[in-house]
Amino acid sequence: MRRLLLTLTLLLSTLTVQADDRLFYQPLNVDASLSEAQWQQIWRTSAAQGAKTLIVQWTVYGDSDFGGADGWLARALTSAHDNGLQLVLGLYMDSAYYQRQSELDTPGLEAYWQHQLGRSLAQQRQVSEQWKLPVTAWYLPMELDDWHFQGVERRQALQRQLKDFAGKLNAPLQLSAFSGGKLAPQVYGNWLGQIAGLGIQVWWQDGAGTGALPERVRQAYAAALPCSVGIVREAFRQTSAAGQPFQAEPATPSATSTGCHASAVFEVRYRPWGKALLDNQRAHAAP
Repeated sequence: MRRLLLTLTLLLSTLTVQADDRLFYQPLNVDASLSEAQWQQIWRTSAAQGAKTLIVQWTVYGDSDFGGADGWLARALTSAHDNGLQLVLGLYMDSAYYQRQSELDTPGLEAYWQHQLGRSLAQQRQVSEQWKLPVTAWYLPMELDDWHFQGVERRQALQRQLKDFAGKLNAPLQLSAFSGGKLAPQVYGNWLGQIAGLGIQVWWQDGAGTGALPERVRQAYAAALPCSVGIVREAFRQTSAAGQPFQAEPATPSATSTGCHASAVFEVRYRPWGKALLDNQRAHAAP
């Protein structure tokens, strides 16, 4: 009997790890062509597969606001909520974000971040007032890497700005990060833990989909994360080369236990029930 109970416990643990409890969605303009019935099917199946929370990466990307309060994205997210998913809504993302990170020195980067956070704060207010969606938390789409934040002064400046920004929001803040192998795992993990200590939910992308780092290096970074930092399991395998437009194929996200860490999956279009999103994206990308 004891052996049977142990087997059942291990099985339930595995099922919990593999469930898409928190699921990312990255809006693209081409997604506008999906029908209401297709959205209903995606969200209904997401919930049936264990999803409870949908983390939307952004609600504005560059000059695109996806139709605003009366647009296709707002309607799609209303459908997601109606099908039982809690919403974490992304804010503003500068389409040139990564380019700017590479171009600016530390004082310039501080000013740039301040401007971008101001844009996101304005978007939070607009979504709160006009979109009429219940929001569990806000997501800041400006991802943190250890290429551009190797200097401790940059990391400290960012923490100060994030603390101030989070205090102005009407719901908790979330953001994500990924490793490039430029900071020691313990240093990087400690920094993300300090940000999490501000009351911000930090998500670390496991890098399995991009394959930018060897497995043993990725595992070293994962092992150095404090329990307060969540892990995003990537459900894709990148097929495009560096410098090319991003392309990827669906892949099963890691089933390895995330232990004390919260877990999320990126993203819905690479899950079997999100095939309509991926097929539509590929159709629009075809020459």
